Amino acid sequence: MSTVALLDVDGTLVDTNYHHAIAWYRALRQHDAVIPVWRIHRHIGMGGDQLIAAVAGEDVEAEHGDDVRDAEKALYMAMIEEVEPLEGARELIAEAAERADQVMLASSAKAEEVEHYVDLLDARELADGWTTSADVEATKPAPDLVEAAMEKAGADEAILIGDTPWDVKAAKKAAVPTAAVLTGGFSEQELSEAGAIAVFETIADLRDGLDGLPVLGR
Repeated sequence: MSTVALLDVDGTLVDTNYHHAIAWYRALRQHDAVIPVWRIHRHIGMGGDQLIAAVAGEDVEAEHGDDVRDAEKALYMAMIEEVEPLEGARELIAEAAERADQVMLASSAKAEEVEHYVDLLDARELADGWTTSADVEATKPAPDLVEAAMEKAGADEAILIGDTPWDVKAAKKAAVPTAAVLTGGFSEQELSEAGAIAVFETIADLRDGLDGLPVLGR
């Protein structure tokens, strides 16, 4: 039985969720769609191909979807140097690598973003691999990302560590349990209701609770 720890990146290992929310807000505003930032944040973690319709409606998606996505990417990349790893993130990767047969960084971000985060986390020697948007056909909450990461690892059993309800729902569809952290700005109730088997306030709390989790427990 081969096991893999799937670690979500955005919002779980690196502090990006609010940067993305601001970038989406500004990109939508450029096309006269002024959406409250709090509402956008509730959809961070959902694929960008679905987010615009979800927060601004099908008409905005139909008329401006690709332009908004292009704008969001540029606006976010202008802020990416402000992004920092979350406290304990690299240590979590190292501990997961000791407990599971493999560790995969499960991301549907663009390749240049993921490469930046891997370097930011100094994780090239820790993780066995990572995914990018090129590995995914359907975005979260579809299970494609989780399934692609498991396929890359060639693993039979997995656990996902994530931070949004969209992570939890995607993993659930792939029959993979999720332990969640509050670092993405979603509440314990939201994550539990989505199906998380455990919710921790911080990465440090999660590390303290690894023994009680599937795949990672001893």
